[in-house]
Amino acid sequence: MLEDIEQIIVQFLKNSAERKAQGHAAKPLLVILGPTASGKTSFSIEIAKKFDGEVVSADSRQVYKFMDIGTAKVKTNETEGIPHYMIDEVDPDKEFTLADYVRKAKFYIDEILKHGKLPILVGGTGLYIRAICQNYNIPRVAPNYEIRDQLEKEILENGEDAVYKKLIKLDPEAAAKIHPHNHVYVIRAIEVAMSGMNKRDMNGESEYNILKIGIDWEREKLYSRIDERAKNQIDEGLINETKTLLQKGYSIKLPSMSSLGYPEITAYIKGEISLTCALEMIQQNTRNYAKRQLTWFRREPDVLWVPGEKLTEQITE
Repeated sequence: MLEDIEQIIVQFLKNSAERKAQGHAAKPLLVILGPTASGKTSFSIEIAKKFDGEVVSADSRQVYKFMDIGTAKVKTNETEGIPHYMIDEVDPDKEFTLADYVRKAKFYIDEILKHGKLPILVGGTGLYIRAICQNYNIPRVAPNYEIRDQLEKEILENGEDAVYKKLIKLDPEAAAKIHPHNHVYVIRAIEVAMSGMNKRDMNGESEYNILKIGIDWEREKLYSRIDERAKNQIDEGLINETKTLLQKGYSIKLPSMSSLGYPEITAYIKGEISLTCALEMIQQNTRNYAKRQLTWFRREPDVLWVPGEKLTEQITE
């Protein structure tokens, strides 16, 4: 399995060189995508070692500092010397938009290419991956805090679905790409729609020659991996990490602190639920998130799906 994938990558790199000779978009970009806990990190490091690559994270939560265990950041001793970018970019209380991500990620990708190495975009945030691959022209719309406050109040009073219906009316195409309960993205999309910018004009011509590899698992086996990782996160210190974040003054209402694990552990710290209940909630919420990721990635074009179980067996041999 791994040898077959490596041969595909070799052919992809040859194709990039041929495209360059023909004057087409030829900058190679390897994308490794899949749901949470699917094994993207270990696979990407294996490929980076083989093809002199460097990793650019496509994870909307790993950009935040101090949030290591809960966001499952790669540990220093796991990187095997492979550089990783788009991790620990901002403090948890700083705004980090899609436009910020695209600007910084493209900078790192192009720097990797300048040094003659292979950029590998790795992650589970589908919007980040699509924005890079489809060269989104992100509207530069300043935050409208009056609108945000109003929509936050509506969510508290009427629920997330009510605000999501507003987005459907304003921009149904944007709404189709955002989960109704991802209220941060929903509110931002409403801001953009109300500014008069047309999100249907976001796509541009890709700057890269792209190969996408997705890691696929049988649903029950993926869920088992998710449950086990949640247990390990608590054993590794997720409770203390959450306490430290709260002590630093980072409110649980921040978008960063809505990351899987932190709300549940915060409820445990406050004595609202037991640790057993917190763990079960993390596991269930993460399984639900993985299901949404899979729904998104199944709509992603031109993905080479590989079986996660066989891949993991060969990497760990």
